[in-house]
Amino acid sequence: MAILKRPWMLAVALMILPHLNSATAQTSSSRPNIILIMCDDLGYGDLQCYNPKSIIQTPHLNQMASEGTRFTRFYSAAPVCSPTRGSCLTGRHPYRYGIYFANTGHLPSEEITIPELLKPLNYLSGHFGKWHLGTLTKTIEDANRGGVRGAKHFSTPAMHGFDESFVTESKVPTYDPMRSPLNANKNGWPPLSDSTPSKFYGTRFWNHDLDEVKDNLAGDTSKVVMDRVLPFIDHSLQSQQPFFATIWFHAPHLPVVAGDRHTEHYSDLSTYDRNYYGCITAMDEQIGRLRSHLKNQGLEDDTIIWFCSDNGPEGNEGKAPGSAGGLRGRKRSLYEGGVRVPGILVWPNQAPNIDIDTPTVTSDILPSLVDLLNIDYPDTRPLDGISILPILSQEISVRDHPIGFQSAKQIAWHENDFKIYSPNSGQSWEMYDLAKDPTEADNLAIREPARLSKMVSEAKRWIDSCSKSDHGMDY
Repeated sequence: MAILKRPWMLAVALMILPHLNSATAQTSSSRPNIILIMCDDLGYGDLQCYNPKSIIQTPHLNQMASEGTRFTRFYSAAPVCSPTRGSCLTGRHPYRYGIYFANTGHLPSEEITIPELLKPLNYLSGHFGKWHLGTLTKTIEDANRGGVRGAKHFSTPAMHGFDESFVTESKVPTYDPMRSPLNANKNGWPPLSDSTPSKFYGTRFWNHDLDEVKDNLAGDTSKVVMDRVLPFIDHSLQSQQPFFATIWFHAPHLPVVAGDRHTEHYSDLSTYDRNYYGCITAMDEQIGRLRSHLKNQGLEDDTIIWFCSDNGPEGNEGKAPGSAGGLRGRKRSLYEGGVRVPGILVWPNQAPNIDIDTPTVTSDILPSLVDLLNIDYPDTRPLDGISILPILSQEISVRDHPIGFQSAKQIAWHENDFKIYSPNSGQSWEMYDLAKDPTEADNLAIREPARLSKMVSEAKRWIDSCSKSDHGMDY
């Protein structure tokens, strides 16, 4: 059930925007700009707008949540990063195209992405930050797989419809991203001074022409990324094109490092906690900078911003600072704490200012944009996401399309309030009523065999469909 906070005008947009397509005489400015922001390993309970007990200072994200749509059951399509990222761009579960886990596979050229769908509408598309959907060089040893060792997984933003990019293959330190101490702790370290002995971290930034970027890479990594986003927005404005931007921050993925200004709120905490919290505060500052820039350029009301995390928090509960907000499980788990993440949508005067607890997922982003912009999807391949416009408009409060998950040996299947989960490829099953039991403490599998059997059968049909896709049957 959605809880109304204030009047809104989404219905107006839904009446007008479906008539905008490449065949109309509408100007490019009639279409909204679209920004997808994703952070890396942020937990469901890390933000104060989801967990009032959190001490992490994120005033700009809190403001977005208070002004826009806050999803209380927003899911990443996977409990690790690469698969989730692919789901955002394709609307499909990653097991359909071979990205089963982090650093596994790559985004195939046959997949249809958001920027490819937006190109006929004259959108300018840019990707900034972490990529993690393929390697970025076939020759130089780089990041997790770059160079000769991962040449078969070479897959860049330019190969998937983007017009501009500034990217790393995978993780970097969240401050001074090119440097690490000689004896680096995997969790992170205090910021390095210019005189501190250090070494090259091993992950490079690449521009759209796949030239290594070496300038303006010092300091907070979120700022380093945003320094490239804002000129892209200005270029779009000058060229009178609507823009689509994916901003995939590295924070708060390990190793976490934060500058003194962003850790001053947390000075009495351990180095790990201080840097984890500080890099999130630094990222939040850059989100505020982005919104201020949009406002100053007169683009605020014409821009959709969709914020989420790629999976739950890293580390063991009690030992790592990230919070799953009391949910069971963390990163790499298909229990709620591994995949239920913050999800915030802001579109001034258009997106409703409500809380939505209907389950939604990163795979819903592409179908929602296709619906909003009245785009003809070019074929009949299965999409795992749905348009959430009827949910936003409160036409429906119950999702009519279940959400499936696969990761390693784990399987999960969500039908609104009910969820089944298997840790062992379907050899055994658990079942939970998430409306009554969000912490997944009360296994209903034995008490509701009929419901369990039905849901297991549906999940197995979906798994079979994903397997057929993975064997190339959609192409």
